[in-house]
Amino acid sequence: MRILSGLQPSGRLHIGNYFGMMEAALKLQYEGEAFYFIADYHSMTSIHDGKALRGNVRDLAIDFLACGLDPEKCVFFRQSDVPEHTELSWILSTVTPMGLLERCHSYKDKVANGISASHGLFAYPVLMAADILIYDADVVPVGKDQKQHVEVTRDIAIKMNETFGQGLLKLPNPRIREETAVVLGTDGRKMSKSYGNTIQLFEEPGKLKKAIMGIPTDSTPVESPKPTENSSILALYKLVASEADYNAMVADFEAGGKGYGDFKKRLLQGITDYFAPFREKRAELVANPEYVNKVLAEGAEKARAVARKTLGRVRQAVGLGD
Repeated sequence: MRILSGLQPSGRLHIGNYFGMMEAALKLQYEGEAFYFIADYHSMTSIHDGKALRGNVRDLAIDFLACGLDPEKCVFFRQSDVPEHTELSWILSTVTPMGLLERCHSYKDKVANGISASHGLFAYPVLMAADILIYDADVVPVGKDQKQHVEVTRDIAIKMNETFGQGLLKLPNPRIREETAVVLGTDGRKMSKSYGNTIQLFEEPGKLKKAIMGIPTDSTPVESPKPTENSSILALYKLVASEADYNAMVADFEAGGKGYGDFKKRLLQGITDYFAPFREKRAELVANPEYVNKVLAEGAEKARAVARKTLGRVRQAVGLGD
């Protein structure tokens, strides 16, 4: 089984990124042949500052390794180090129906949230299809909001196979962890940088405390039971707490006698404890930049070896080259 997943270096990671995609991807590296990449080509639809992009790529590489990515168990690389992605993207675009892209909700959502409309943003699903198809991926772990892109990838692969020969490209399948597919932010909506409701993965202690203690709550008196439905505090605590601790918080919500401040302090402690080992590992990686460079360089070499084979097969089928 070959697994493929990527993350955009669009800014510092938040816990929604970790529980929505990274955690599942990290477990999958022990279940098959995993290819994980930093999607810097994709991030160019929203980042037009070269220095910022390079910094984001670096931070993402360090964060992913700190969270448990094992370069001995997977291929980890920077998307732009494998130019075969963009060539395959162009080939795929020649058979991709406009209507297929016009139905993609991601484009509309991003424009609605202030990202400038561009060809790159509109054609984003085609490049994503190339990212997946060039490695003959079987499984693509994604957040719930990205499921449509994998479906679009399958549609494009089917179109290529119908046009140039059955079996040319493998059809991938999404894998979604339903219980954490959508991680709630501090305001009860999906955690997203666009909404400004995130909790950063490696936030400074003071800012982490401020973010959690600032979670909006209702005016239920301390002595009264608190509503558990749609509670951001409970939803976030469930991600980082033991089952016993989570059930204890639910019981305290329902019993009354404790205020939201108490629950927020428990959430703060839970997040701090859960990510403490990752923080320690991250500090080690920051102090050893050459190791990070080596991991990305070796990963790119391995990824290109596979990508060249797929692209060669496609070029032959479509009539490019001799």
